[in-house]
Amino acid sequence: MRHDGKMVEKQVFPSPNPYVNLYLVTYMSEGLKVKGLLAEPKQAGKYEGFLYLRGGIKNVGMVRPARITQFASEGFIVFAPFYRGNRGGEGNEDFAGDDRRDAFSGFELLEGHPRVLSKRIHIFGFSRGGVMALLTGLEYGQAASVVTWGGVSDVALTYVERVDLRRMMKRVIGGSPKTALEEYQWRTPLYQMEAMRPPVLIIHGMLDDNVTIEHAHRLEKRLRTLGKKVETWYFEHYTHYFPPAVNRKVVKDLCYWMKHQENHDIM
Repeated sequence: MRHDGKMVEKQVFPSPNPYVNLYLVTYMSEGLKVKGLLAEPKQAGKYEGFLYLRGGIKNVGMVRPARITQFASEGFIVFAPFYRGNRGGEGNEDFAGDDRRDAFSGFELLEGHPRVLSKRIHIFGFSRGGVMALLTGLEYGQAASVVTWGGVSDVALTYVERVDLRRMMKRVIGGSPKTALEEYQWRTPLYQMEAMRPPVLIIHGMLDDNVTIEHAHRLEKRLRTLGKKVETWYFEHYTHYFPPAVNRKVVKDLCYWMKHQENHDIM
């Protein structure tokens, strides 16, 4: 038995927010000890869960304590996996391949958390984390919602658009979309949207060069074609990174949106 999602170590970590406790956590995922950050509001009580799935790879796009506590201060218990092979964690990260299990185990960690309302766990992904969020939403139909912000939805499209990432993607995935098509399709949740049960919110800046708006459009089109519950917030004047004041407002708005998603029936 693997004990996925079991927390094996929890160390106090300096919190930038006086109302939120932050912890560096070691948890189990496919027999590997993986690291992540856990943020819990100090005020007693039960909270909705929030799985934060970071973008980037390795040290690029690493989880930021300020970001995690920002979401926790909106009334969530937030868990943010670093993914395998990062910050002393075992294994090797592989860009929405087997490391998706680290997101799945993170969801299970929240389900088992004594202060989390286990039927109210939301999944959030930024950038490359968008793929991770969609894959996790497919795996856990009981999730309360899925939000993807500036999110990748098609890994082959990322290869085409991001010339600067091609070497890394070839190394990690095993080739280009021409030579390793099945690997790219396995990493691309667009092909499995029939199985998506939670409501999906897509947030994207229309001037985004890191992850173009085409990722959002493809995802929206698939979900609408399949009659799934989807909402889109497209921002005409913003890139991959929103200005701080706008960012804060969007965080508040998306947290409000999450909390107002009704529990859906799992078929």
